[in-house]
Amino acid sequence: MIKMLSGNEAVARGMWEAGVMVASGYPGTPSTEILENYARFPNVYAEWAPNEKVALDVAIGAAYAGRRGMALMKHVGLNVAADSFMYASMTGLEAGLVIITADDPAMHSSQNEQDNRTFAKFGRVPCLEPSDSQEAKNMVAAAFELSERFDTPVMLRLTTRVCHSMSAVELGERLEPATEVKPFPRNPSKYVMVPGNAIKRHPIIEQRMEDIAAFAETFPHNRVEPGSLSLGIVTAGIAYQYAREVFPDAAILKLGMTWPLPERMIRQFAASVDRLIVVEELDPFLEEAIRLLGIAVEGKSIFPLLGELDPRQVRESAVQAGLLPESAHVARPSLDLGPLPARPPALCPGCPHRPTFYILNKLKVPVNGDIGCYTLGLLPPLSAIHTCGCMGAGIGVAHGAAQAGSPERHVAVIGDSTFFHSGIPPLINVVYNQSPVVTIILDNRITGMTGHQENPGTGHTLLGEQAPVIQIEPLVRALGVQHVRTIPSLDVAAIEATLKEYIKLDAPSVLIVEEPCALLPDVRKRWLPLEVLADQCNGCTLCFRIGCPAILKSDELDEKTKRPRALIDASLCTGCEVCAQVCPRSAIPFKPTEMEGAEV
Repeated sequence: MIKMLSGNEAVARGMWEAGVMVASGYPGTPSTEILENYARFPNVYAEWAPNEKVALDVAIGAAYAGRRGMALMKHVGLNVAADSFMYASMTGLEAGLVIITADDPAMHSSQNEQDNRTFAKFGRVPCLEPSDSQEAKNMVAAAFELSERFDTPVMLRLTTRVCHSMSAVELGERLEPATEVKPFPRNPSKYVMVPGNAIKRHPIIEQRMEDIAAFAETFPHNRVEPGSLSLGIVTAGIAYQYAREVFPDAAILKLGMTWPLPERMIRQFAASVDRLIVVEELDPFLEEAIRLLGIAVEGKSIFPLLGELDPRQVRESAVQAGLLPESAHVARPSLDLGPLPARPPALCPGCPHRPTFYILNKLKVPVNGDIGCYTLGLLPPLSAIHTCGCMGAGIGVAHGAAQAGSPERHVAVIGDSTFFHSGIPPLINVVYNQSPVVTIILDNRITGMTGHQENPGTGHTLLGEQAPVIQIEPLVRALGVQHVRTIPSLDVAAIEATLKEYIKLDAPSVLIVEEPCALLPDVRKRWLPLEVLADQCNGCTLCFRIGCPAILKSDELDEKTKRPRALIDASLCTGCEVCAQVCPRSAIPFKPTEMEGAEV
Protein backbone atom coordinates (compact mmCIF):
# COMPACT_ATOMS: atom_id res chain seq x y z
CA MET A 1 0.00 0.00 0.00
CA ILE A 2 1.30 3.48 -0.90
CA LYS A 3 0.27 6.57 1.03
CA MET A 4 1.23 10.25 0.97
CA LEU A 5 2.91 11.07 4.29
CA SER A 6 4.89 13.92 5.74
CA GLY A 7 8.34 13.06 7.00
CA ASN A 8 7.06 13.19 10.57
CA GLU A 9 4.15 10.88 9.78
CA ALA A 10 6.53 8.52 7.97
CA VAL A 11 8.86 8.33 10.98
CA ALA A 12 5.88 7.52 13.22
CA ARG A 13 4.86 4.75 10.83
CA GLY A 14 8.45 3.51 10.75
CA MET A 15 8.52 3.38 14.54
CA TRP A 16 5.40 1.24 14.60
CA GLU A 17 6.67 -1.07 11.86
CA ALA A 18 10.03 -1.41 13.65
CA GLY A 19 8.34 -2.63 16.83
CA VAL A 20 9.18 0.34 19.03
CA MET A 21 7.62 -0.29 22.42
CA VAL A 22 8.43 2.89 24.35
CA ALA A 23 8.72 6.41 22.92
CA SER A 24 9.21 9.56 24.96
CA GLY A 25 9.82 13.13 23.91
CA TYR A 26 9.24 16.80 24.47
CA PRO A 27 7.29 18.84 21.88
CA GLY A 28 9.36 21.12 19.70
CA THR A 29 9.00 22.25 16.10
CA PRO A 30 9.73 20.61 13.69
CA SER A 31 9.57 17.24 15.51
CA THR A 32 6.27 17.49 17.43
CA GLU A 33 3.96 15.59 15.08
CA ILE A 34 6.08 12.41 15.15
CA LEU A 35 5.08 11.40 18.67
CA GLU A 36 1.52 12.64 18.23
CA ASN A 37 1.10 10.36 15.21
CA TYR A 38 2.90 7.41 16.79
CA ALA A 39 0.57 7.57 19.82
CA ARG A 40 -2.38 6.76 17.52
CA PHE A 41 -1.03 3.31 16.62
CA PRO A 42 -2.29 0.28 18.57
CA ASN A 43 -0.29 -1.45 21.29
CA VAL A 44 2.32 1.27 21.83
CA TYR A 45 3.39 3.44 24.73
CA ALA A 46 4.08 7.12 24.04
CA GLU A 47 4.49 10.00 26.47
CA TRP A 48 5.35 13.66 26.71
CA ALA A 49 8.16 13.92 29.23
CA PRO A 50 8.83 17.08 31.29
CA ASN A 51 12.02 17.66 29.28
CA GLU A 52 14.29 16.02 26.71
CA LYS A 53 16.78 14.57 29.20
CA VAL A 54 13.96 12.79 31.01
CA ALA A 55 12.66 11.55 27.64
CA LEU A 56 16.03 10.11 26.68
CA ASP A 57 16.51 8.47 30.08
CA VAL A 58 13.08 6.83 29.66
CA ALA A 59 14.02 5.49 26.22
CA ILE A 60 17.37 4.28 27.58
CA GLY A 61 15.58 2.48 30.40
CA ALA A 62 13.34 0.71 27.88
CA ALA A 63 16.38 -0.33 25.83
CA TYR A 64 18.16 -1.56 28.96
CA ALA A 65 15.06 -3.65 29.69
CA GLY A 66 15.29 -5.27 26.26
CA ARG A 67 12.61 -3.25 24.44
CA ARG A 68 13.23 -0.93 21.51
CA GLY A 69 13.08 2.65 22.76
CA MET A 70 13.05 6.01 21.03
CA ALA A 71 13.52 9.58 22.26
CA LEU A 72 12.27 12.48 20.15
CA MET A 73 13.16 16.17 20.27
CA LYS A 74 14.09 19.18 18.21
CA HIS A 75 17.73 20.07 17.76
CA VAL A 76 18.13 22.29 20.84
CA GLY A 77 16.48 19.56 22.91
CA LEU A 78 19.61 17.48 22.48
CA ASN A 79 21.49 20.16 24.40
CA VAL A 80 19.21 19.42 27.35
CA ALA A 81 19.64 15.65 26.87
CA ALA A 82 23.41 15.76 26.26
CA ASP A 83 24.38 14.09 29.55
CA SER A 84 22.16 11.11 28.85
CA PHE A 85 23.22 10.99 25.20
CA MET A 86 26.85 10.66 26.27
CA TYR A 87 26.37 7.98 28.92
CA ALA A 88 24.15 5.88 26.63
CA SER A 89 26.94 5.90 24.07
CA MET A 90 29.32 4.61 26.73
CA THR A 91 27.12 1.86 28.12
CA GLY A 92 25.46 0.42 25.06
CA LEU A 93 22.11 -1.32 25.46
CA GLU A 94 20.12 -4.56 25.49
CA ALA A 95 17.82 -3.51 22.62
CA GLY A 96 17.80 -0.77 20.02
CA LEU A 97 17.84 2.90 20.99
CA VAL A 98 17.25 5.66 18.45
CA ILE A 99 17.34 9.40 19.14
CA ILE A 100 15.42 11.69 16.79
CA THR A 101 16.90 15.16 16.46
CA ALA A 102 14.94 17.48 14.17
CA ASP A 103 17.22 20.34 13.13
CA ASP A 104 15.76 23.69 12.08
CA PRO A 105 17.87 25.40 9.38
CA ALA A 106 16.80 29.03 8.91
CA MET A 107 15.41 29.05 12.46
CA HIS A 108 11.73 28.91 11.50
CA SER A 109 10.89 28.28 15.16
CA SER A 110 14.19 28.20 17.04
CA GLN A 111 16.78 30.37 18.74
CA ASN A 112 19.65 28.91 16.72
CA GLU A 113 20.32 26.62 13.75
CA GLN A 114 22.89 24.27 15.27
CA ASP A 115 23.92 21.27 13.19
CA ASN A 116 23.58 18.16 15.35
CA ARG A 117 25.76 15.99 13.12
CA THR A 118 28.54 17.43 15.25
CA PHE A 119 26.84 15.95 18.33
CA ALA A 120 26.94 12.50 16.71
CA LYS A 121 30.66 12.80 16.10
CA PHE A 122 31.22 14.18 19.60
CA GLY A 123 29.27 11.35 21.23
CA ARG A 124 30.70 8.52 19.08
CA VAL A 125 27.23 7.74 17.78
CA PRO A 126 26.29 6.93 14.17
CA CYS A 127 24.04 9.42 12.39
CA LEU A 128 21.53 8.63 9.64
CA GLU A 129 19.87 11.28 7.44
CA PRO A 130 16.81 10.67 5.25
CA SER A 131 16.11 12.81 2.20
CA ASP A 132 12.35 12.16 1.85
CA SER A 133 9.41 10.49 3.59
CA GLN A 134 10.11 6.99 2.23
CA GLU A 135 13.65 7.11 3.54
CA ALA A 136 12.44 8.60 6.82
CA LYS A 137 10.29 5.51 7.37
CA ASN A 138 12.90 3.03 6.14
CA MET A 139 15.74 4.54 8.13
CA VAL A 140 13.91 4.02 11.41
CA ALA A 141 14.20 0.26 10.91
CA ALA A 142 17.76 0.65 9.62
CA ALA A 143 18.67 2.68 12.70
CA PHE A 144 17.36 0.03 15.08
CA GLU A 145 19.16 -2.74 13.19
CA LEU A 146 22.37 -0.70 13.35
CA SER A 147 21.84 -0.01 17.06
CA GLU A 148 21.39 -3.67 17.92
CA ARG A 149 24.16 -4.95 15.65
CA PHE A 150 26.79 -2.60 17.12
CA ASP A 151 25.41 -2.07 20.65
CA THR A 152 25.07 1.68 20.21
CA PRO A 153 22.52 4.47 20.27
CA VAL A 154 21.80 5.82 16.79
CA MET A 155 20.92 9.40 15.88
CA LEU A 156 18.29 9.89 13.18
CA ARG A 157 18.72 13.50 12.03
CA LEU A 158 15.80 15.18 10.32
CA THR A 159 15.46 18.76 9.14
CA THR A 160 12.42 21.02 8.87
CA ARG A 161 11.95 20.45 5.16
CA VAL A 162 12.02 16.64 5.51
CA CYS A 163 9.74 16.75 8.56
CA HIS A 164 7.04 18.83 6.92
CA SER A 165 7.23 17.87 3.23
CA MET A 166 5.01 15.09 1.88
CA SER A 167 5.90 12.30 -0.52
CA ALA A 168 4.73 8.79 -1.39
CA VAL A 169 5.55 6.06 1.11
CA GLU A 170 5.15 2.32 0.65
CA LEU A 171 3.85 0.94 3.91
CA GLY A 172 5.07 -2.30 5.47
CA GLU A 173 4.06 -4.71 8.21
CA ARG A 174 4.86 -4.38 11.89
CA LEU A 175 7.72 -6.34 13.38
CA GLU A 176 5.93 -7.66 16.43
CA PRO A 177 8.03 -7.48 19.60
CA ALA A 178 8.53 -10.61 21.65
CA THR A 179 5.81 -11.05 24.24
CA GLU A 180 8.28 -12.17 26.93
CA VAL A 181 10.27 -9.45 28.66
CA LYS A 182 13.75 -10.53 29.76
CA PRO A 183 14.92 -9.93 33.33
CA PHE A 184 16.58 -6.56 33.75
CA PRO A 185 20.36 -6.89 33.25
CA ARG A 186 22.67 -7.21 36.24
CA ASN A 187 25.87 -6.14 34.53
CA PRO A 188 27.46 -3.31 36.54
CA SER A 189 30.72 -3.31 34.58
CA LYS A 190 28.74 -2.35 31.46
CA TYR A 191 25.96 -0.23 32.88
CA VAL A 192 27.36 1.48 35.99
CA MET A 193 29.59 4.29 34.75
CA VAL A 194 31.85 4.81 37.74
CA PRO A 195 35.33 5.84 36.56
CA GLY A 196 36.77 2.35 36.91
CA ASN A 197 34.12 0.90 34.59
CA ALA A 198 33.96 3.86 32.22
CA ILE A 199 37.68 3.79 31.50
CA LYS A 200 37.33 0.16 30.38
CA ARG A 201 34.39 1.00 28.15
CA HIS A 202 36.14 3.81 26.27
CA PRO A 203 38.34 1.57 24.07
CA ILE A 204 35.25 -0.50 23.26
CA ILE A 205 33.44 2.60 22.04
CA GLU A 206 36.35 3.67 19.82
CA GLN A 207 36.57 0.19 18.31
CA ARG A 208 32.83 0.22 17.77
CA MET A 209 33.10 3.38 15.67
CA GLU A 210 35.83 1.79 13.54
CA ASP A 211 33.58 -1.22 12.99
CA ILE A 212 30.62 0.98 12.03
CA ALA A 213 32.83 2.96 9.65
CA ALA A 214 33.73 -0.31 7.92
CA PHE A 215 30.03 -1.23 7.79
CA ALA A 216 29.27 2.19 6.26
CA GLU A 217 31.05 1.05 3.09
CA THR A 218 28.20 -1.39 2.41
CA PHE A 219 25.35 0.44 4.15
CA PRO A 220 22.52 0.33 1.57
CA HIS A 221 21.57 3.98 2.06
CA ASN A 222 25.07 5.07 1.01
CA ARG A 223 25.13 4.85 -2.76
CA VAL A 224 26.74 6.24 -5.91
CA GLU A 225 24.40 7.49 -8.61
CA PRO A 226 26.32 7.45 -11.92
CA GLY A 227 26.57 10.53 -14.09
CA SER A 228 29.02 12.80 -15.87
CA LEU A 229 32.45 12.44 -14.31
CA SER A 230 33.27 16.11 -14.90
CA LEU A 231 31.49 16.91 -11.64
CA GLY A 232 31.01 14.75 -8.55
CA ILE A 233 28.68 15.76 -5.71
CA VAL A 234 28.69 14.41 -2.16
CA THR A 235 25.42 15.20 -0.43
CA ALA A 236 22.86 13.98 2.12
CA GLY A 237 19.41 14.69 3.49
CA ILE A 238 17.18 17.26 1.82
CA ALA A 239 20.22 18.79 0.09
CA TYR A 240 20.34 15.63 -2.05
CA GLN A 241 16.97 16.52 -3.56
CA TYR A 242 18.22 19.97 -4.51
CA ALA A 243 21.49 18.65 -5.92
CA ARG A 244 19.65 16.05 -8.00
CA GLU A 245 17.32 18.72 -9.40
CA VAL A 246 19.98 21.33 -10.17
CA PHE A 247 22.69 18.93 -11.42
CA PRO A 248 20.70 16.16 -13.18
CA ASP A 249 23.75 14.95 -15.16
CA ALA A 250 26.33 14.95 -12.35
CA ALA A 251 27.65 11.88 -10.55
CA ILE A 252 26.36 11.86 -6.98
CA LEU A 253 27.50 10.10 -3.83
CA LYS A 254 24.40 10.13 -1.65
CA LEU A 255 25.11 9.44 1.99
CA GLY A 256 22.39 8.04 4.21
CA MET A 257 24.88 7.63 7.05
CA THR A 258 26.68 10.91 7.60
CA TRP A 259 28.73 9.70 10.56
CA PRO A 260 30.95 7.75 10.50
CA LEU A 261 31.77 8.22 6.83
CA PRO A 262 32.62 5.46 4.33
CA GLU A 263 36.24 6.48 3.66
CA ARG A 264 36.97 3.97 0.90
CA MET A 265 33.74 4.81 -0.95
CA ILE A 266 34.51 8.53 -0.76
CA ARG A 267 38.09 8.06 -1.97
CA GLN A 268 36.98 5.95 -4.92
CA PHE A 269 34.26 8.40 -5.86
CA ALA A 270 36.60 11.40 -5.58
CA ALA A 271 39.22 9.69 -7.75
CA SER A 272 36.63 9.05 -10.45
CA VAL A 273 35.52 12.68 -10.97
CA ASP A 274 37.29 15.80 -12.25
CA ARG A 275 35.87 18.18 -9.63
CA LEU A 276 34.39 17.28 -6.24
CA ILE A 277 31.91 19.43 -4.34
CA VAL A 278 29.69 18.98 -1.28
CA VAL A 279 26.11 20.24 -1.16
CA GLU A 280 24.97 20.34 2.47
CA GLU A 281 22.97 22.62 4.74
CA LEU A 282 24.50 24.50 7.67
CA ASP A 283 27.97 23.42 8.81
CA PRO A 284 30.66 22.19 6.38
CA PHE A 285 30.49 18.88 8.23
CA LEU A 286 30.99 16.53 5.28
CA GLU A 287 33.29 18.96 3.52
CA GLU A 288 35.71 19.20 6.44
CA ALA A 289 35.67 15.44 7.04
CA ILE A 290 36.50 14.79 3.37
CA ARG A 291 39.24 17.43 3.38
CA LEU A 292 40.77 15.71 6.43
CA LEU A 293 41.12 12.62 4.23
CA GLY A 294 43.48 14.68 2.06
CA ILE A 295 40.93 15.01 -0.74
CA ALA A 296 40.47 18.30 -2.60
CA VAL A 297 36.85 19.34 -2.20
CA GLU A 298 34.72 22.50 -2.33
CA GLY A 299 31.54 23.31 -0.51
CA LYS A 300 30.90 26.41 1.55
CA SER A 301 33.04 28.49 -0.80
CA ILE A 302 30.17 27.93 -3.26
CA PHE A 303 27.01 27.41 -1.20
CA PRO A 304 25.71 29.43 1.79
CA LEU A 305 26.78 28.55 5.33
CA LEU A 306 23.60 30.00 6.86
CA GLY A 307 19.97 29.00 6.59
CA GLU A 308 18.09 26.50 4.48
CA LEU A 309 19.10 25.65 0.95
CA ASP A 310 16.56 25.49 -1.87
CA PRO A 311 16.86 24.68 -5.58
CA ARG A 312 16.98 28.32 -6.64
CA GLN A 313 19.73 29.12 -4.14
CA VAL A 314 21.77 26.05 -5.15
CA ARG A 315 21.34 26.91 -8.84
CA GLU A 316 22.33 30.57 -8.42
CA SER A 317 25.37 29.65 -6.31
CA ALA A 318 26.41 27.11 -8.94
CA VAL A 319 26.13 29.70 -11.73
CA GLN A 320 28.29 32.16 -9.78
CA ALA A 321 30.92 29.45 -9.20
CA GLY A 322 31.00 28.49 -12.89
CA LEU A 323 29.50 25.06 -12.27
CA LEU A 324 26.56 25.92 -14.51
CA PRO A 325 26.40 28.25 -17.53
CA GLU A 326 24.85 31.71 -17.28
CA SER A 327 21.93 30.37 -19.30
CA ALA A 328 21.01 28.24 -16.25
CA HIS A 329 20.18 31.40 -14.32
CA VAL A 330 16.47 31.64 -13.59
CA ALA A 331 15.27 35.15 -12.79
CA ARG A 332 12.85 35.61 -9.93
CA PRO A 333 9.33 36.25 -11.23
CA SER A 334 8.39 39.90 -10.94
CA LEU A 335 5.02 40.07 -9.24
CA ASP A 336 3.21 43.26 -8.39
CA LEU A 337 1.65 42.27 -5.11
CA GLY A 338 0.39 45.73 -4.34
CA PRO A 339 0.52 47.44 -0.94
CA LEU A 340 0.33 44.39 1.32
CA PRO A 341 -0.22 45.26 4.98
CA ALA A 342 2.54 44.42 7.43
CA ARG A 343 1.69 41.42 9.58
CA PRO A 344 4.17 41.10 12.45
CA PRO A 345 3.75 38.23 14.92
CA ALA A 346 1.65 38.97 17.97
CA LEU A 347 0.02 37.32 20.94
CA CYS A 348 -3.36 35.96 19.87
CA PRO A 349 -6.54 37.92 20.59
CA GLY A 350 -7.67 37.00 24.09
CA CYS A 351 -4.24 35.62 25.04
CA PRO A 352 -4.13 35.35 28.85
CA HIS A 353 -0.48 36.47 28.87
CA ARG A 354 -1.27 39.95 27.51
CA PRO A 355 -2.31 41.66 30.79
CA THR A 356 0.90 40.58 32.53
CA PHE A 357 3.11 42.10 29.84
CA TYR A 358 0.96 45.22 29.73
CA ILE A 359 1.60 45.71 33.46
CA LEU A 360 5.30 44.88 33.19
CA ASN A 361 5.65 47.52 30.49
CA LYS A 362 3.97 50.06 32.78
CA LEU A 363 6.27 49.17 35.68
CA LYS A 364 9.41 49.57 33.53
CA VAL A 365 11.25 46.71 35.26
CA PRO A 366 13.85 44.48 33.51
CA VAL A 367 12.19 41.24 32.43
CA ASN A 368 14.13 38.04 31.80
CA GLY A 369 12.07 35.91 29.47
CA ASP A 370 11.88 32.30 28.40
CA ILE A 371 10.97 30.09 25.46
CA GLY A 372 7.27 29.93 24.65
CA CYS A 373 4.55 31.79 22.78
CA TYR A 374 4.76 34.40 25.56
CA THR A 375 8.18 35.38 24.18
CA LEU A 376 6.09 37.56 21.84
CA GLY A 377 5.74 39.87 24.85
CA LEU A 378 8.96 41.43 23.55
CA LEU A 379 7.15 43.06 20.60
CA PRO A 380 5.64 46.55 20.58
CA PRO A 381 3.48 47.88 22.04
CA LEU A 382 4.02 45.50 24.98
CA SER A 383 7.83 45.63 24.71
CA ALA A 384 8.24 43.82 28.00
CA ILE A 385 10.95 41.17 27.55
CA HIS A 386 14.62 42.09 27.63
CA THR A 387 16.43 38.72 27.53
CA CYS A 388 15.52 35.26 26.26
CA GLY A 389 18.03 32.48 25.65
CA CYS A 390 16.81 28.94 26.11
CA MET A 391 14.27 26.83 27.98
CA GLY A 392 14.38 27.64 31.69
CA ALA A 393 17.05 30.37 31.46
CA GLY A 394 14.99 33.36 32.55
CA ILE A 395 14.92 32.66 36.30
CA GLY A 396 18.65 31.90 36.45
CA VAL A 397 19.51 35.01 34.43
CA ALA A 398 17.38 37.18 36.71
CA HIS A 399 19.12 35.69 39.76
CA GLY A 400 22.55 36.26 38.26
CA ALA A 401 21.76 39.88 37.45
CA ALA A 402 20.45 40.44 40.97
CA GLN A 403 23.56 38.91 42.56
CA ALA A 404 25.75 40.99 40.27
CA GLY A 405 24.27 44.09 41.89
CA SER A 406 21.80 45.20 39.26
CA PRO A 407 20.08 48.18 40.90
CA GLU A 408 16.65 47.27 39.53
CA ARG A 409 14.31 44.52 40.70
CA HIS A 410 14.39 41.73 38.11
CA VAL A 411 11.33 39.82 36.99
CA ALA A 412 11.48 36.40 35.32
CA VAL A 413 8.58 35.12 33.23
CA ILE A 414 8.13 31.45 32.38
CA GLY A 415 5.26 29.30 31.10
CA ASP A 416 3.76 26.32 32.89
CA SER A 417 5.21 23.70 30.55
CA THR A 418 8.60 25.40 30.56
CA PHE A 419 8.47 25.59 34.36
CA PHE A 420 8.01 21.81 34.50
CA HIS A 421 10.68 21.42 31.81
CA SER A 422 13.54 23.35 33.41
CA GLY A 423 12.21 26.10 35.65
CA ILE A 424 12.15 24.25 38.95
CA PRO A 425 15.95 23.93 39.52
CA PRO A 426 16.66 27.66 38.94
CA LEU A 427 13.78 28.59 41.24
CA ILE A 428 15.30 26.31 43.89
CA ASN A 429 18.56 28.21 43.37
CA VAL A 430 16.79 31.54 43.87
CA VAL A 431 15.27 30.29 47.12
CA TYR A 432 18.49 28.68 48.34
CA ASN A 433 20.45 31.87 47.77
CA GLN A 434 17.58 34.17 48.82
CA SER A 435 17.58 36.29 45.71
CA PRO A 436 14.85 38.98 45.55
CA VAL A 437 13.71 37.85 42.10
CA VAL A 438 10.04 38.08 41.15
CA THR A 439 9.10 34.99 39.13
CA ILE A 440 5.89 35.06 37.12
CA ILE A 441 4.59 31.66 35.99
CA LEU A 442 2.24 32.12 33.05
CA ASP A 443 -0.02 29.10 33.42
CA ASN A 444 -2.29 28.70 30.38
CA ARG A 445 -3.00 25.04 31.22
CA ILE A 446 -1.34 23.64 28.07
CA THR A 447 1.88 23.59 26.05
CA GLY A 448 0.78 26.38 23.74
CA MET A 449 3.60 27.26 21.37
CA THR A 450 3.90 23.84 19.75
CA GLY A 451 0.18 23.24 19.29
CA HIS A 452 -1.54 22.32 22.56
CA GLN A 453 0.30 19.27 23.85
CA GLU A 454 -0.43 17.88 27.30
CA ASN A 455 1.97 18.46 30.19
CA PRO A 456 2.09 17.52 33.89
CA GLY A 457 -0.34 20.33 34.71
CA THR A 458 -3.11 19.48 32.24
CA GLY A 459 -4.54 16.33 33.80
CA HIS A 460 -4.15 14.16 30.69
CA THR A 461 -1.38 12.13 29.06
CA LEU A 462 -0.41 11.92 25.39
CA LEU A 463 -2.42 8.69 25.16
CA GLY A 464 -5.53 10.56 26.34
CA GLU A 465 -5.62 8.98 29.78
CA GLN A 466 -6.48 10.97 32.90
CA ALA A 467 -3.52 11.92 35.07
CA PRO A 468 -2.94 13.76 38.34
CA VAL A 469 -2.73 17.53 37.88
CA ILE A 470 0.51 18.94 39.27
CA GLN A 471 -0.63 22.08 41.08
CA ILE A 472 1.99 24.78 40.73
CA GLU A 473 1.32 26.84 43.87
CA PRO A 474 1.80 23.96 46.37
CA LEU A 475 4.89 22.89 44.45
CA VAL A 476 6.37 26.39 44.63
CA ARG A 477 5.60 26.62 48.34
CA ALA A 478 7.27 23.25 48.86
CA LEU A 479 10.42 24.71 47.30
CA GLY A 480 10.50 27.25 50.13
CA VAL A 481 9.01 30.36 48.50
CA GLN A 482 7.14 32.30 51.18
CA HIS A 483 5.48 34.90 48.96
CA VAL A 484 3.25 33.07 46.47
CA ARG A 485 -0.06 34.08 44.96
CA THR A 486 -2.28 32.68 42.18
CA ILE A 487 -4.37 35.22 40.27
CA PRO A 488 -6.61 34.93 37.21
CA SER A 489 -4.55 35.97 34.19
CA LEU A 490 -7.17 38.42 32.93
CA ASP A 491 -7.49 40.37 36.21
CA VAL A 492 -5.45 43.44 35.31
CA ALA A 493 -5.86 45.30 38.60
CA ALA A 494 -4.94 42.31 40.77
CA ILE A 495 -1.83 41.55 38.70
CA GLU A 496 -0.68 45.17 38.92
CA ALA A 497 -1.26 45.41 42.66
CA THR A 498 0.57 42.13 43.35
CA LEU A 499 3.57 43.01 41.20
CA LYS A 500 3.88 46.44 42.81
CA GLU A 501 3.91 44.68 46.19
CA TYR A 502 6.38 41.97 45.17
CA ILE A 503 8.99 44.23 43.57
CA LYS A 504 9.37 45.96 46.94
CA LEU A 505 10.16 42.71 48.76
CA ASP A 506 13.71 41.73 49.65
CA ALA A 507 12.95 38.03 49.21
CA PRO A 508 11.98 35.59 46.45
CA SER A 509 8.39 35.82 45.29
CA VAL A 510 6.26 33.99 42.75
CA LEU A 511 3.11 35.18 41.01
CA ILE A 512 1.16 32.47 39.19
CA VAL A 513 -1.27 33.89 36.64
CA GLU A 514 -3.71 31.22 35.51
CA GLU A 515 -6.16 31.10 32.62
CA PRO A 516 -6.57 28.51 29.83
CA CYS A 517 -5.21 29.38 26.39
CA ALA A 518 -7.81 31.33 24.41
CA LEU A 519 -7.54 28.87 21.51
CA LEU A 520 -8.46 25.75 23.47
CA PRO A 521 -11.78 24.33 22.19
CA ASP A 522 -13.67 24.74 25.45
CA VAL A 523 -12.53 28.35 25.72
CA ARG A 524 -13.41 29.16 22.10
CA LYS A 525 -17.00 28.12 22.80
CA ARG A 526 -17.28 31.00 25.29
CA TRP A 527 -16.10 33.73 22.95
CA LEU A 528 -18.47 36.72 23.01
CA PRO A 529 -17.08 39.77 21.17
CA LEU A 530 -17.08 43.19 22.78
CA GLU A 531 -17.80 46.51 21.09
CA VAL A 532 -16.73 50.13 21.50
CA LEU A 533 -19.28 52.82 22.35
CA ALA A 534 -18.07 55.42 19.89
CA ASP A 535 -19.71 58.35 21.66
CA GLN A 536 -17.75 57.57 24.85
CA CYS A 537 -14.34 56.91 23.24
CA ASN A 538 -12.01 59.91 22.97
CA GLY A 539 -9.07 58.11 21.35
CA CYS A 540 -6.96 58.09 24.51
CA THR A 541 -4.93 55.12 23.04
CA LEU A 542 -4.79 53.13 26.29
CA CYS A 543 -6.57 50.13 24.74
CA PHE A 544 -4.13 50.20 21.81
CA ARG A 545 -1.26 49.70 24.25
CA ILE A 546 -2.32 46.16 25.15
CA GLY A 547 -1.40 45.12 21.61
CA CYS A 548 -4.54 43.11 20.86
CA PRO A 549 -4.99 42.36 17.12
CA ALA A 550 -8.77 42.73 17.55
CA ILE A 551 -8.52 46.42 18.54
CA LEU A 552 -8.22 48.74 15.55
CA LYS A 553 -8.00 52.47 14.96
CA SER A 554 -11.20 53.63 13.32
CA ASP A 555 -11.44 56.27 10.63
CA GLU A 556 -13.54 58.37 12.99
CA LEU A 557 -11.61 61.02 14.94
CA ASP A 558 -12.64 62.40 18.33
CA GLU A 559 -13.79 65.99 17.94
CA LYS A 560 -11.67 67.32 20.83
CA THR A 561 -8.49 65.20 20.75
CA LYS A 562 -8.44 64.68 16.96
CA ARG A 563 -7.24 61.14 17.62
CA PRO A 564 -8.76 58.01 16.08
CA ARG A 565 -11.35 56.24 18.19
CA ALA A 566 -11.05 52.53 18.91
CA LEU A 567 -12.87 49.88 16.93
CA ILE A 568 -13.16 46.16 17.78
CA ASP A 569 -13.06 43.52 15.06
CA ALA A 570 -15.82 41.14 16.13
CA SER A 571 -14.34 38.33 14.01
CA LEU A 572 -11.19 38.36 16.16
CA CYS A 573 -12.41 39.46 19.60
CA THR A 574 -12.65 36.70 22.21
CA GLY A 575 -14.35 38.86 24.84
CA CYS A 576 -11.47 38.58 27.31
CA GLU A 577 -12.36 42.08 28.63
CA VAL A 578 -8.78 43.22 29.16
CA CYS A 579 -9.45 46.27 27.01
CA ALA A 580 -12.58 46.99 29.03
CA GLN A 581 -10.50 46.94 32.21
CA VAL A 582 -7.92 49.42 30.96
CA CYS A 583 -10.43 51.82 29.33
CA PRO A 584 -10.78 54.86 31.66
CA ARG A 585 -14.04 56.06 30.09
CA SER A 586 -16.08 52.81 30.16
CA ALA A 587 -16.24 53.03 26.38
CA ILE A 588 -15.94 49.25 26.14
CA PRO A 589 -18.72 47.76 28.27
CA PHE A 590 -18.24 44.40 29.96
CA LYS A 591 -20.20 41.39 28.74
CA PRO A 592 -23.67 41.05 30.31
CA THR A 593 -23.50 38.56 33.17
CA GLU A 594 -26.33 36.45 31.78
CA MET A 595 -24.47 36.05 28.49
CA GLU A 596 -21.25 34.72 29.96
CA GLY A 597 -20.55 31.19 28.85
CA ALA A 598 -22.92 31.43 25.89
CA GLU A 599 -21.83 29.73 22.71
CA VAL A 600 -21.39 31.95 19.68
